[in-house]
Amino acid sequence: MEKISENINREDMLELTRRMTPARTSFTRIAGCYVDQEGDFDGSFNINFLKLSQKDKAKNLEIAKTIPFSKTNVQLKKYKIEAAGKGQELFRLLSAVKECGLKNDALMDTFYDRIMENYQPREPYGVLVFHDRYDVPVKTSDKERQWESEEVYEYLICALCPLVDEYEPDKPFWGFLYPAFTDRSCDWNHINIFHADDRNYDKLDSLFGLEGKR
Repeated sequence: MEKISENINREDMLELTRRMTPARTSFTRIAGCYVDQEGDFDGSFNINFLKLSQKDKAKNLEIAKTIPFSKTNVQLKKYKIEAAGKGQELFRLLSAVKECGLKNDALMDTFYDRIMENYQPREPYGVLVFHDRYDVPVKTSDKERQWESEEVYEYLICALCPLVDEYEPDKPFWGFLYPAFTDRSCDWNHINIFHADDRNYDKLDSLFGLEGKR
């Protein structure tokens, strides 16, 4: 389908990013793989996020935060998921990855393979995937209810990052938030896709059935 983006409410994204600190995070897990300059798989990891050191938590939260905290409707755009579109196979895979909380290595490897098939820059990069469950609080002036949860928003953030010093990921250049977070609620009908710059990421975007100019 043609790339036709829809507006993202900046406040929705800020609500997510306010929690992305070592003290407030509810991230459950981080998984990822490394790809060498020839485009070949070069190892993977899958870790309980809470078991990371404070330094590694902070470093990885900055990477994850880059996606929702980027320039809304410029770097980060929202696209409708077509019910019978080209990207349905990948959306089913991502839904399964989300439901297992990144704990199924076979699903993760399948996802990494799809990325590597569509992105071969001739320089090493990392694919990082984060899983989170956010208890969306009731938005009310009633202080007695302010800690109640309206719903649990379970989602994935994916970030592709260049590697520096071998296995050290730098700032993301492409990524996504799935499912989208719209009006403070899970939005299964949309995905938010991130481009750090104006480089051509059509092959990556095409994984989701998005074609044409961004």
